[in-house]
Amino acid sequence: MSMAKDIGIDLGTASVLVFVKGKGIVLNEPSVVALDKNTGKLLKVGTEAQAMLGRTPGNIVAIRPLREGVISDYDMTEKMLKEFIHKVAGVSFFKPRVIICVPSGITEVEERAVIDAGIQAGARKVYLIEEPVAAAIGAGIDIAKPDGHMVVDIGGGTADIAVISLSGVVESASIKIAGDQLNEAVVKYMRRKHNLLVGERTAEEMKKQIGCVFPKEEEETMDVKGRCLLTGLPKVVTVSSTEMMDAFEEPVERIMEAIHAVLERTPPELVADISTNGIIMTGGGSLVAGFDKLVTARTGIHTEIAEDAISCVALGTGKSLDSLNNMQDGTMNLSRRKQMN
Repeated sequence: MSMAKDIGIDLGTASVLVFVKGKGIVLNEPSVVALDKNTGKLLKVGTEAQAMLGRTPGNIVAIRPLREGVISDYDMTEKMLKEFIHKVAGVSFFKPRVIICVPSGITEVEERAVIDAGIQAGARKVYLIEEPVAAAIGAGIDIAKPDGHMVVDIGGGTADIAVISLSGVVESASIKIAGDQLNEAVVKYMRRKHNLLVGERTAEEMKKQIGCVFPKEEEETMDVKGRCLLTGLPKVVTVSSTEMMDAFEEPVERIMEAIHAVLERTPPELVADISTNGIIMTGGGSLVAGFDKLVTARTGIHTEIAEDAISCVALGTGKSLDSLNNMQDGTMNLSRRKQMN
């Protein structure tokens, strides 16, 4: 029997990524659980449960236990974590130490819930790290330097914007506007503009294929199937990337405002660093076409998307496992370094 390996978990609204020390990212699955409504029994988690979203018979429900970056269904989150930890760690006599990634705007009550869920799911000890810090580490930034860096992490449920220096967060904002809200905006737009009802998964597809937030050189189009609100029958509509830009306008504006606000509150020395170092974007939401161009255009600061945008947070969480041994006990949140009792 081997000692349990330390595990890093990026517990996201849209997906859960698990990093095992010495192995790297071993699991990347949607944060969805399917259960039997009558018995409350867990049927499937992750990818298999995702396939059931929006098309389950009456007694089976597919739930996303995290909303906007925080736990909305405690029991389900715990069960989901248990399944995922079990999947990667197998049945081991030793319980692993686990670092879980949380949005930077999380309250102490929400932190407590994440820690408890981790312990209930089989962790020996749970540590927390804030998303933008993990994202910065994952993007290859040396955060220990007194040099200022800005990270914009757009996930499924939250967008986290932070200025990082000397391993800590100097200024940050966490808003509950991210990938999910972009999808919702598409659903609303299709209903308003085309009298067409489309599901969340179709909206996600549209976002990936033709979504953009900055004018494209060449317009792209896509045929979208949905239900016509007037006739109640299936209908196909051709949607262009320019229309998608209109659809995204409101949520994207909110993200831009948050970036602006963080820059305004940042000490001038660090702003100078940031304008030299540029802004780095991570998270699945940052992959919507043109996001880097938009941020560059609006801030005048060169912005780029991290190489492995989707797994940055998980990689950073994983890398921070190395510092577990030299942490004083009682530190729960690695990026805040404040004692939590």
